[in-house]
Amino acid sequence: MTDNWEHDSGEATAERAGHAVTKKNGATTGGRSIVIKGGTVVNRGGAARADVLVVDGLVSAVGEDLTGDEILDAAGCHVSSGFVDLHAHLREPGREEAETITTGTRAAALGGYTAVVAMPNTEPAQDCPEVVAFVKARAAEAGWCDVHPAGCITVGRLGKVLAAFETLASVGVRIFTDDGNGVQDPLIMRRALEYSRHLGITLAQHCEVARLTEGAVMHEGQCCSAMGVPGWPAIAEELMLHRDIELVRLTGAPMHFLHLSTAGSVDLVRRAKADGLPVTAEVAPHHLALTDELLRGFDPVFKVNPPLRTAADIAALRAGLLDGTIDAVATDHAPHAHHTKQMPLDSAPPGMLGLETALGVVLTAVSPDPVRVVETMSWNPARIAGIGAEHGRPVARGEPANLAVWDSSRVWTVDRASLASKSRNTPFHGMELRGRNVHTLLRGRVTVRDGIAQESGDARSIGSGGGR
Repeated sequence: MTDNWEHDSGEATAERAGHAVTKKNGATTGGRSIVIKGGTVVNRGGAARADVLVVDGLVSAVGEDLTGDEILDAAGCHVSSGFVDLHAHLREPGREEAETITTGTRAAALGGYTAVVAMPNTEPAQDCPEVVAFVKARAAEAGWCDVHPAGCITVGRLGKVLAAFETLASVGVRIFTDDGNGVQDPLIMRRALEYSRHLGITLAQHCEVARLTEGAVMHEGQCCSAMGVPGWPAIAEELMLHRDIELVRLTGAPMHFLHLSTAGSVDLVRRAKADGLPVTAEVAPHHLALTDELLRGFDPVFKVNPPLRTAADIAALRAGLLDGTIDAVATDHAPHAHHTKQMPLDSAPPGMLGLETALGVVLTAVSPDPVRVVETMSWNPARIAGIGAEHGRPVARGEPANLAVWDSSRVWTVDRASLASKSRNTPFHGMELRGRNVHTLLRGRVTVRDGIAQESGDARSIGSGGGR
């Protein structure tokens, strides 16, 4: 894979001698250098053994036997662009008892993420520039990863009046969704698509026909019938997905479909792509690994929206992820305060943690090759989110050093008490996973070292994690 980096030049020779330099705006500058040593670099062309030299926030060289001021051990690990989460609930403002932007982004960094898209179902909702600015400022103060707030499709996510797309786009919002609610009115959605095409933004739909899911707590099937609880039919997702695919066909506007969960949905997206429609889709890790049978014990930790489905649905989702029908893995990280998840199944809120376990779940449940892992967890999400200029970039000289170093063979057991999130509602507690992030760099600053979150890139642990 030598074509993934440049061959030696005078500059690279100097770098290998420990005199690392990089050019910014035509000027040569010096700075403290970091070498990610002994890893396997993953780029679109494949994966190959190489060291990575980082100086002044950029990748300065990729090659053999590089030296620098500081060494990050990557032996046995993959080195890739940092992961990008298209779908995270950071809860601030409004529900800080469940999560804050600081705790959520710290969890993201531990999971290998350098950027997340923050869902707009905050209180107040992210439907105006002031709330967007607040979220961005909090994320900048925390410094764990970049946060890109999603805007609402409708004011207050109420499905009645379109939000001010142009105003929000002017402050950098690139993706819009009413996540948590599907836009029920087809005329509202048609107008939103027409407007989005004009502005060059992307709409992301939560596919749920609400009338069909009233009172439902889990997948409609044999398990819910045996338990005697109201079921959530697959058609509630698939009907809205079909409607919006046809609206995409009508308007020509792109659309991204959030957290798809059924075999029928995979088939609908596959056919839409075969027709050349500009649609993309994501799957959450838990929908690749957990079935509705886990709810037989009435444990609300397994309650999620959309619900856990059947083994047949899981098989279809895995196949769709591997064949490219599904573009991205997105965590749908949804923290909830402990007392709310202790409520009865029908009253407890839906949602699961995902940022720290996503990589391990994907590698354990699906076992994709390293290129497909990075494609679905970094390159494609960055492109869909409209942040591909800085994230999801090649590991190559001159590129931003937003990087993840991860061990695909490391076996670990999930312990909810050790997670960095403020909440503890992980469905994977006590489960053994294969694959974990080791180091994370944000613009060349080490945010996670040996599985431990770093404050301002130093050696002090302020989060959880654990070494290799």
